[in-house]
Amino acid sequence: MTNTEIITTFYQAFANQDPKGMAACYAPDVVFEDPAFGRLEGKDAHDMWRMLMARGGGATEVSFGDVQANGEKASANWMARYNYGPRRRMVVNEVHAEFIIKDGKIVKHTDTFNLWRWARQALGLNGLLLGWSAFFQARMNDTTRGMLADFQKVDNPD
Repeated sequence: MTNTEIITTFYQAFANQDPKGMAACYAPDVVFEDPAFGRLEGKDAHDMWRMLMARGGGATEVSFGDVQANGEKASANWMARYNYGPRRRMVVNEVHAEFIIKDGKIVKHTDTFNLWRWARQALGLNGLLLGWSAFFQARMNDTTRGMLADFQKVDNPD
């Protein structure tokens, strides 16, 4: 499979709410990073996608395009549309993704998006006022990592 096909397969699995299909594109020790979760490695990155899909209940719409690959580097643009939080606010998140692929697996995945724009949509006035700050991003990272840890305890009890 070419690197372009690997990225296309990853996003087709995402659009189909198939976290196992997404995980199959990742190396076991993948490094994922984005503004909401910060840096996640290996199983945490795999579980993040499973958690997001479980929490979304299949209601997330995903589209992607502009998939490009050059050597071991690849990139794509993708968009997710979903309702967030208890108020079910509509969020449209436009993301640029960059990848490093080795031996047919994604070893590094970095998503970038405007966290302030996301916060304004997801959190309303509070997001507008605070979503741009480093404090907000640190708090967001703590919250999302806590949600992931809770998900892992329930989904994979030891």
